[in-house]
Amino acid sequence: MEHSAIALISGTSNPVLAGKIGDILSIEVANPITRFVDGEVRVKGLPNLRGRAVFIIQPTAPPVNDSVMELVLMIDAVRRASAKEITAVIPYFGYARQDRKELPRVPISASVVANIIVAAGANRILTVDVHTEQSQGFVQCPWDNLYASYVLVPTMKKKKLKDFVVATPDKGGMPRAAGYARLLGTQNLALVYKQRDIHMNDSMTAYGMIGDVKGKDVVVVDDMLDSGGTLMNAIEHIADNGAKDIYALISHGLFSGDCLKRLSASRVK
Repeated sequence: MEHSAIALISGTSNPVLAGKIGDILSIEVANPITRFVDGEVRVKGLPNLRGRAVFIIQPTAPPVNDSVMELVLMIDAVRRASAKEITAVIPYFGYARQDRKELPRVPISASVVANIIVAAGANRILTVDVHTEQSQGFVQCPWDNLYASYVLVPTMKKKKLKDFVVATPDKGGMPRAAGYARLLGTQNLALVYKQRDIHMNDSMTAYGMIGDVKGKDVVVVDDMLDSGGTLMNAIEHIADNGAKDIYALISHGLFSGDCLKRLSASRVK
């Protein structure tokens, strides 16, 4: 029996996504992950992969460390199975926020994780709206970053907003906000400037804004929603400055802790 030149492999992080990709391509998705009683990840039962281009679909979603370990072991198994090329499809790239040394004597964790993936045998990495695009420079292999705007912009256009502003809750997200503004057809931009306490996880204080939102609808764009602190503070600040309806366009919803409850109680429409 002749094998397809392409093979799809999935871990336990998002089998629904992998299944939908397989349906579109009419390719069966292999799910080789099992576990020992103590929680050790075991990869077994892969199909014949010799000479095939293999795509391993594994967002490093929570639990992040388990997802990373599954990904690395699948890559190693596929490499040892003589695959022609291995692409790690990681729509959400965990550890991406730790992409620099903001304090002395700390790791650059995003670089460490990326290099582990390449060392395991990945020939290419594919992400969606990675937190900072300079992360692509951490490794020497090709790293393609796709954009969630292809899905989110058409959805937002259906709202048919007239006088609106595109805002970002983080100064590092201004290029993303400018891109959304261009695609949505507005020149109105706003930045909620924040000061994060680098000695505390997920701690943020919003204290200023650049841009005029009074009497306007506002579309806040960001790459991820984890505990919700950053977004909620930005939304409150924007609302306090006289905005009308506030929308949020988020690429990756992690919804940690009571995030969904806080989101429901917030002033976002």
